[in-house]
Amino acid sequence: MRLLSTKQCKTKYFSANEQSINLLGSYIVDSIRSCNVKDSTPVILCIGTDRATGDCLGPLVGEQLMDYNDAYKVLGCLRAPVHALNIHQTIRSIYQSIENPFIIAIDAALGDSSHIGYVTVSNCPISPGKGVNKKLPAIGDLSITGIVNVSGQNAQLLQTTRLYTVMQLANCIATALKYSIDYLEDFGFL
Repeated sequence: MRLLSTKQCKTKYFSANEQSINLLGSYIVDSIRSCNVKDSTPVILCIGTDRATGDCLGPLVGEQLMDYNDAYKVLGCLRAPVHALNIHQTIRSIYQSIENPFIIAIDAALGDSSHIGYVTVSNCPISPGKGVNKKLPAIGDLSITGIVNVSGQNAQLLQTTRLYTVMQLANCIATALKYSIDYLEDFGFL
């Protein structure tokens, strides 16, 4: 796994703002360009399950990207989600079957009530399940999270998350990734 820089960088975008999609897409392009990915295979790892509204962000993004472009390998969608029960095997499979993967990990997150609806991008691995106290392996050269609900100890948080919020985040992330895929391909970075 490569880090884009030695300094952790995290940026937030509000998914309901139309301009955020362009800014997020540009940030993803800049982040990928700053890393030598020409010899890498881009992998978009969409983490989550379709069994909890608050945790279906990853599979919804994966569903939108699944057949978008063959330059990227997309793992995790509604039909075949990547979740706590299969993430270890999925990560092993990525490193065994894909030469020099550059992993963009996507997952739902919990946070402050004022941050619900925001997308965060970081040049550090994502820690799936952290918001619900699960210990799963950190993954990703670039990580994208969508803040779907408030953090807390209530086990029902992911079950009571508004689908509208999750869909808005998923559409923002998927559209920004499509923009970045097209841009990087058009300018020969892939």
